[in-house]
Order: sequence, then structure tokens, then C-alpha cells
Amino acid sequence: MGTGLAVRAARRARPGRWRLMLVLGAIEAFGPLSMDVYLPQLPHLAASLGASDALAQATMSACMIGLGAGQLIAGPLSDRFGRRRPLMVGIAAFAVLSVVCALAPTIEVLLGARLLQGFAGSAGIVISLAVARDLFSGTELSRMLSLLLLVSGSAPVVAPLIGGQLARVMDWRGVFGVLAGVGILLLAIAAIALPESLPRPSRHAGGMRVLGRHLATIGRDRLFVAVLCATALSGVAFFTYLSMSTFVLEQQFGLTPQLFSLVFAINAVCSIGGAQVSRVLVGRTGPLRMFLAGSIGAAVVAAAFLGGVALGVGVAGVVVALAASLFASGLGGPNGSALALTHHGARAGTAAAFLGCGQFLLGPIVAPIVGSGGITALSMAVTMAVASGCGALVAWFAVRPAARATEHAGMPVRARSR
Repeated sequence: MGTGLAVRAARRARPGRWRLMLVLGAIEAFGPLSMDVYLPQLPHLAASLGASDALAQATMSACMIGLGAGQLIAGPLSDRFGRRRPLMVGIAAFAVLSVVCALAPTIEVLLGARLLQGFAGSAGIVISLAVARDLFSGTELSRMLSLLLLVSGSAPVVAPLIGGQLARVMDWRGVFGVLAGVGILLLAIAAIALPESLPRPSRHAGGMRVLGRHLATIGRDRLFVAVLCATALSGVAFFTYLSMSTFVLEQQFGLTPQLFSLVFAINAVCSIGGAQVSRVLVGRTGPLRMFLAGSIGAAVVAAAFLGGVALGVGVAGVVVALAASLFASGLGGPNGSALALTHHGARAGTAAAFLGCGQFLLGPIVAPIVGSGGITALSMAVTMAVASGCGALVAWFAVRPAARATEHAGMPVRARSR
């Protein structure tokens, strides 16, 4: 009884939807921001430290692995101590580690610092999702996550453009100094503008026994596991694009860092556009149909991209295919998260952590393995096509029946109930 009253009180006290969107979106973006802003300088970073292109790419993989694995720590901690304290620690550590990256004397030191920077940045990703689940559910959660993408999705738009311009006046070390300043600014914003969304009666006591019970409950949820597998595969396609597009578009097709930044920004706008189309339509179609549309659309686009590259399509065809792929990703992504968290309002931090970990860990393992044989448009297209195709199959044959079984059991995925 007390827990229910505390939850309702927290929901009544939640900030306005648009203010919450701005704050959570900015917090969610600060980890991925650490990759996007220095993308245009990856080839120069490799030359500066005397490293190969594959090792330079691995600095992104290290950060992405940290972003994924760190969620397994930040998420459960936020279920135990509330959302604010773990978030503040993560943002502060992100700022400090950005300085360490800027001063790294070797590629090995940079790789280690990037891994730890990812661990710190993971707090923003998982806790922003947990806060959203604390306050919303069902279709309303899907809409809120689509709104969040307006802000968090703006980071890939703005960051490479800023990075391209920063490349005119500073090297990659200066870029990490800028990231440290961003971390300090976000720490102040979170401290002032983000209230605690998890009341004390809703927090668990902690310990391995409680965590084990939560994990067992999550592992028995067919819908969560199916969405986790599908989004992990889509994460491979996205990270392949993220880590290889710089080398493909700049080295193979001759784009300048500034022009690459513009292309990257346009693609990010397409992702935001997909999420906003989802926000408009999800009330009529439900999260499941939007998720299936995004997954199958991404697979079709990736297959067309592979065919075009095999036939020798030029840079314009590559850019269009990548933009369409990002649109499909934006269309399905928020709905996948909403579906996965349907049953887990009481353990939102832990559930969001495992969902995010799946999205962030597989891609950084697969992409460098593929890239070690040479980063080309063909290797990028093959990887994206295989990953997106497998993700679509999992969505259709596993997510769809699990979601419908949930509806038949009297827990419709459109419901607003907790």
C-alpha cells in the first residue's frame, strides 16, 4: 500500500513532459556523444599515435563495451539507491576520464581510458531509461522514448558537425578537453533539474539474492529475451555503420571530415524522423507493429545497400541507403524498449541495464573482427545486411508471438498500467 502511494506521488511530482524530455535526452546522450564528436578525427588519431586504422577504430569499441557493461552496474545500483546518486557519480567520472583521454600518451592508454569513460557514460543511458519507465508505461512510454530521441538523437547531428569544425582549430586531444567541459555542464543540469523518480519504498534492499531474483524474473520473460536478442543484432548493424562509415566515406569515397560530418548529421536527422513518425502512429498501431515495421524495414534497406555496393553504386547511393537504415532504426527502437520493459516497472534499472548491455556489447565485438580484414563499403554492407536480416527474423518469429501472448494473458502492450 505504502509503495503504491509513493509511486503515485512520484508520478504526480514529475516535471513537465517537455522539460523531462530535455533533461533526460541530454543525460542519455552524453555517453554516445564521446564517440560521435571525434569521429571525423579517427584517421588523424591513428596517425598521431602511430596506430593502425583498426586500433583507432578499437577506441570506439572500447568505449562502446564500457557503455554496455557499465549498465550492468549502474542499473541495479539505481534500483537500490535511487536514480540520482549513481547518475551524478557517472557524470563526474565521465568528465575526469575525458581529461585522461586528452592526455593519453599511447594508443594503449587511450584504449583503457576509453573503456572506463564508457563505464562512466553508461549511467546516463540506463538511468534515463529507468526514470522514463518509473513515470510512464505502455504506449505513453513509447511516446516518451520517441520524444527523448529528439534530444539524444540530436547529439549525432550536432556532435560530428562540431567535431568537423573543431578539427580546423584543434587536434583530437582538444576534442576530449571539450568533452570534459560538457560533462561538467551536464552534472550541473542533472543536479538542478532532475528530481528523484524512484521513491524509497520502491527501492530494493540490495545484495546478490535480490539481484538474483530480479535476473531470474527477467530471464523468464519471453518478451524481454526476444526483444533483447533482436535489438542486440540491430546494435551490430548500427555500430558497424558508426565505426566504419568514417573510413569508407572519407578514404574510399574521398569525403572531407567536414562533408562527412554533414552526411552523418543528415543520417541522424533521419533517425530522429523515424522516432517521431513512431510517436505519431504508435497510439493507433501499438508498439509491436511499429517495432516490426522498423526491424523489417532495416533488413530490406540493408539488403538493398549490399546489392548496390556489389553493383558498384557511387557515394550518393551509399549515403541514401545509410539514411534509410537510420530512419528504420529510429522507427523501431523506442518501441523495442517499451515492449521489453512491459513487465518490469518494479526493476526498471536492472531490466534497462540488460537491454542496453545487449545493444552495446555485441556490435563492438563483431565490427572490429570484420574490420581487421580491411574496412570497405562491401565489408560494411555485408555485416549490416546479415545483422539486420537476423534481427528481423528474431522480431517476427520471437518478439511477435511473445508480445501477442502477453496481450492474450490480459497484459496488453498498449496498456498504461504499471
